[in-house]
Amino acid sequence: MTTPPSFPTLAGLGWSVHKKPTFSTIIGAHASGREVRTPLYVNPIWTFEVTIDGLSSSATAFPGLGANSQQALLGFFLGLQGKYGTFLFTDPTDSSVTAGALGTGDGTTTTFTFARYMGAFLEPVGWVTAVSNVYLNGVNQASGWSLTTPNSLVFSVAPGAAVAITATFTFAFQCRFDDDAMDFEQFMSNLWKVDKITFRSVRAS
Repeated sequence: MTTPPSFPTLAGLGWSVHKKPTFSTIIGAHASGREVRTPLYVNPIWTFEVTIDGLSSSATAFPGLGANSQQALLGFFLGLQGKYGTFLFTDPTDSSVTAGALGTGDGTTTTFTFARYMGAFLEPVGWVTAVSNVYLNGVNQASGWSLTTPNSLVFSVAPGAAVAITATFTFAFQCRFDDDAMDFEQFMSNLWKVDKITFRSVRAS
């Protein structure tokens, strides 16, 4: 599976940043006022909204914003053809797991999904970008495992029954843009901004 491109690192990223988990629930209402509720998602779709306060369209003007950062973001959007293509977004507040629980061995299963806890909620991560350590009952395993994109840990030999499987790794959200258009505003010579960029996570295919 080809790794999607990563959302560019932009020094002009501003405040505030919005991050919204969304579920989908069918609700059937009865004449008595009671409801029947059916959840369609086990895990949420995450929606992000960011603001870019400054982008430079020059190689030398406003160096703190990055040389030609306006062209970099515009080219990134064009390359994805708006909301058609997918990309990886690393959320600075939610992108790493240290010795996180992935499951328990049963002597047969060799593939486990990388996941992270958000409070008490366990959710598979979108795309694992690097794996530092894999542990069986707390013992680091230097070999005998591999990463299969986007988010699977595969052992060459199935971990034994009741063996705790944990890992330290980093991850990103696989996303697509919400819109097929992006509004770039030039408010000074060589200085641009984007008031709002929204994108959402997508399920691994």
